Amino acid sequence: MKLNFTGSTDPGLVRSSNQDAYHIDPNGRFFIVADGMGGHAGGEQASRIATEEIKEFLLSHWDAPDPTPTLLENALKKANQAIIEDQQQHPERSDMGTTVVAVIFRSPDSPWCAHVGDSRLYRFRESQLQQVTEDHTWVARAIKLGEITEEEARNHPYRHVLSRCLGRKELHQVELQPLDIKLGDRLILCSDGLTEELNNQNIAEQLRNSPVLEKASLALIEAAKEKGGHDNITIVMVSLSENPPQ
Repeated sequence: MKLNFTGSTDPGLVRSSNQDAYHIDPNGRFFIVADGMGGHAGGEQASRIATEEIKEFLLSHWDAPDPTPTLLENALKKANQAIIEDQQQHPERSDMGTTVVAVIFRSPDSPWCAHVGDSRLYRFRESQLQQVTEDHTWVARAIKLGEITEEEARNHPYRHVLSRCLGRKELHQVELQPLDIKLGDRLILCSDGLTEELNNQNIAEQLRNSPVLEKASLALIEAAKEKGGHDNITIVMVSLSENPPQ
């Protein structure tokens, strides 16, 4: 079995800069997508710090005896602290922060996912799309409580209000979960520039039409831009197959 993977990012059609960042480990051990906020310079800095700090922490502690979820949690907390320290050194960026979603493959444990904010992880299995992560947003909580519907949430004025992000002293919890994957599955890590424009049905349709990872990633970005492309769009896609990488 092989892990095939690809990543793409696009500023979209409205933003003049790209505040998203992503990292793919060349050996397919871990994958990260971050979506920064806090103005042009602040957002770019926050997402860059997050991806760099998580990457460096995982690489330097890869052979440590810590269980995989502990390793991943500590990596995100290290990134959170690094962003806070940068805020303190640069008051003009004091409100910056970033969402993040990360997936790690570390034998002998099963794959794990960590996320903070509304960057998402999906699993595409047998032509069906499942959202694995739960957004840390006001509207996600309202949907869960039955206060609004999913359709109402798509245009709700509070849909961008995060309940959790990196770059905050009050970040006490990182969402962690083991992943159930099998041969033929595709994992999709993405920023909300994709999910703001395309609903789950739209995403699944594009994936069904594009079996090759790179083509699927680019097709999703183009579809999001056709719907308006109001935000930066970043996608990292991973598949488990018996075939060599496409």
